[in-house]
Amino acid sequence: MPQLITEMDSATNVSYMGLQDYMIPCATKQLLGFDCPGCGLQRSVMLLMQGDFIGAFNMYPAIFALIPLALVLITNKFFNFKYANQLIIALSISSVAMIVINYILKLIH
Repeated sequence: MPQLITEMDSATNVSYMGLQDYMIPCATKQLLGFDCPGCGLQRSVMLLMQGDFIGAFNMYPAIFALIPLALVLITNKFFNFKYANQLIIALSISSVAMIVINYILKLIH
């Protein structure tokens, strides 16, 4: 049984490595030489797909506010629920705040 788990893990790692070939490079970083506020988002999603939640947070902390925001927005399109607007506003504010704080910390360090 342990051999099966190892084979599955190696298969998933190969598929994630293939996805890295299709990541979009940051135009701001290429043209101006410094990170944009969105730098790290793709790598953070990749780390989440691999199950590395701490690494994903370290790469782009706002990922844990953006994912619930996306889920609420998609769900709200199909099912209207009572406090959707308040939840969307709260998640949007927290996402923007985390992005700005992360960006400022990147610039300082």
